[in-house]
Amino acid sequence: MEVRVLQYFLAVAREQSIVRAAKSLHLSQPTLSTQIKGLEEELGKQLLIRGTKGSRRVTLTEEGMILRKRAEEILNLIQKTEREISLSDQVIVGDVYIGTGETDAVRYLARAAKELYQNYPGIHYHIASGNTEFVLEQLEKGLIDFGIVFGSVDPVRYNSLPLSYKEVWGVLMRKDSPLAEKQEILPEDLWDKPLIISSQYSAESWIKRNPSELEIVATYNLLFNASLMVEEGLGYAIGFDKIINTSGNSALCFRPLSPRREEGMCIVWKKYQVFSKASEKFIEKIRELPAII
Repeated sequence: MEVRVLQYFLAVAREQSIVRAAKSLHLSQPTLSTQIKGLEEELGKQLLIRGTKGSRRVTLTEEGMILRKRAEEILNLIQKTEREISLSDQVIVGDVYIGTGETDAVRYLARAAKELYQNYPGIHYHIASGNTEFVLEQLEKGLIDFGIVFGSVDPVRYNSLPLSYKEVWGVLMRKDSPLAEKQEILPEDLWDKPLIISSQYSAESWIKRNPSELEIVATYNLLFNASLMVEEGLGYAIGFDKIINTSGNSALCFRPLSPRREEGMCIVWKKYQVFSKASEKFIEKIRELPAII
């Protein structure tokens, strides 16, 4: 049983598709199918239940689930052994790719990178910005190693580390707006106001109105763009605190929602992913930070 083939099998288990697994491994589908079939013949057990002709989805048999668990343990042990026998002063260089939305939690990534820089200045970081849909898509395509996303993720497909930090929802508005005199914004305060809403997160449960009953003048993916609309007087933007600087000479201010509404987040990466040494060092440092629950 080869380690390489175990990695192939875990990729199929993760993707639930030989076609998608082959793409992520940069193999042809026939090559991957042959490798998995050979593994089944070697063990004398069926590991996958192939879908019907109209479906490419595969599921694990009972034996396949046992192998998945043991394969994870085997690969983890191999990786641990490699780390233990590596020289402590080994030079580690490489690139770490991260996807994230607009959130103050990026500070945690920056903190980890700063601490690693002291010992590993050869590690470089590349940040891609977008909403949760964008981040997960980039993870699926293998274009990033880690992502920060809001809410929970599928535990079958992803590993995750919840952050104790929570984003606070509120309203971004001009300082000369009538609502700027309030310390908190109630749902009824916005019922007759022009609103700029995030295209990813719904405020219906808080605002207690259907979108058709509201005056939604624009939607956004990134709050910076929405802040420009607010500054020009187009409307009030519902979004997160601390993303836009409202101090000093800024024409804008932020007021939290009431009742208070918060959004949790986590750092995620694909299961069974084989990390570079640079990425391994990064996630080790992330785990050490006190901001992890």
